[in-house]
Amino acid sequence: MLNEKDIAQIEEHGLTLQQVVRQLEQFAKGIPPTHVVTAATIGNGIEKFSSEEEKELIALYEKRKKDKTIVKFVPASGAATRMFKFLFEFLNTFNPEKETFNKFVKSGNFKQLETFANSLKDFPFVNSVRKKIRENYPEYKQSKKGERLQYFVKSMLEEKGLNFSKLPKGLIPFHKYAKYATTAFEEQLYEAAFYATSKNDAYLHFTFSEAHVPFFKEKFEAVKRRVRKRTKKNFHVSYSFQKTASDTIAVTPENKPIRDSHGKLVFRPSGHGALLDNLNDVEADIIFIKNIDNVVAQDYVDDTVEYKKMLAGKLLQVQERVFHYVALLKDEKETPEQIADLKSLLWNDLNIKDIPSSRKELITLLNRPIRVCGVVRNTGAPGGGPFWVKNALGEISLQIVEMAQIDRTDARQAHVVSEATHFNPVDLVCGVKNYEGAKFDLKRYCDPNTGFISEKSQDGKPLKALELPGLWNGAMAKWNTIFIEVPLSTFNPVKTVNDLLQKEHRPNA
Repeated sequence: MLNEKDIAQIEEHGLTLQQVVRQLEQFAKGIPPTHVVTAATIGNGIEKFSSEEEKELIALYEKRKKDKTIVKFVPASGAATRMFKFLFEFLNTFNPEKETFNKFVKSGNFKQLETFANSLKDFPFVNSVRKKIRENYPEYKQSKKGERLQYFVKSMLEEKGLNFSKLPKGLIPFHKYAKYATTAFEEQLYEAAFYATSKNDAYLHFTFSEAHVPFFKEKFEAVKRRVRKRTKKNFHVSYSFQKTASDTIAVTPENKPIRDSHGKLVFRPSGHGALLDNLNDVEADIIFIKNIDNVVAQDYVDDTVEYKKMLAGKLLQVQERVFHYVALLKDEKETPEQIADLKSLLWNDLNIKDIPSSRKELITLLNRPIRVCGVVRNTGAPGGGPFWVKNALGEISLQIVEMAQIDRTDARQAHVVSEATHFNPVDLVCGVKNYEGAKFDLKRYCDPNTGFISEKSQDGKPLKALELPGLWNGAMAKWNTIFIEVPLSTFNPVKTVNDLLQKEHRPNA
């Protein structure tokens, strides 16, 4: 299927022929579904702390963080397009010459559109949109309700307006304060100042699409003085983008490589799992990971801050014991009492139930990256959650699993999913260095046999796309994992524009 020109193109893209052949084999064979044994629950893989225990962990983090390098890692490459899906549908289907807006709304399921239309004044971008309307649509005031809403939406989304449809989600105005509006990008900076800092310096790393980097840099220059003044912290922002070497080949429904009009192979970005390379390049003792759109207005940030510190305190508490035992085992100086305590650590804190007896195997189990993951109670939101998983070797471990990885046509697997009590909000604190302070090569702790095959289209033609193991799913499959319940108040993502109407996105002043 591949010729010499293809091989040259593959290598120019940063891939190897072996990688592409393996990808084609995965399309042909399919990716086996993840086998979930049972849902992780409180007392069975998920810890829940008392307020006193939380305070102790927060105090531990506050005490130790001054000697640590800390980075907040924020995946932020997503476009905002999906936020406005129902508004695009409105522009494509409503014809003011044929029906009134009220009649149109009653003709179908347009509850989101109604909410949006009735709440225009409450959105943080309303004044900017109105300015564009005055520039581009002088007939606005004489128009009927449906036409006025069309002008409003066009002024938001289209290029001659604010061009929100082409902006990354991180640059959409999220919160409206008395004198200015803030983006999710700015709120990530503000929030980081209260937990991801050491010696008054906050370091953040954002992953963007390459085309968007100049816009984020411009926004940072515009807001850094304001955020520094409000937080009394200095901000250091670095950027990276998904590497082309992480792209995967696209195939037809028959698993043949797709070619463009010039006969060249078609490659596609491979999902957030591609960011493992970016994460692997970050040098820090502690890395917080949080999605760009999961922010709150500054009045509500206290909960987020406290629980982030608590998760980090747990990481440091466990990491200290792990480092102690790795050093002890390497020096062959352990006592029977220490081995008993080590087994308690593995069983109770790291949720490792199959505990080996040999020194070498114990060291291998301990000497891995550690992640402490906040999980929230299920709300019915789509996405992944914490499960006990059995891999191809029969080993059982705690994992974050996406619903797309599970074969829910299997009655037993569907039953396990139905018993899930918690959800993954992407709230991670990671320790990526070993007991000697050297950084782990994170790519060694990925399970390449996990991932997704999804159905897409290009130029109206169907295709199959391969996504790499997700960053907090299969890409971290061989990490030591700790799940801790955090309150729902720490999870406030903006999936549609109407989410900005929720209390947590409405500043008091």
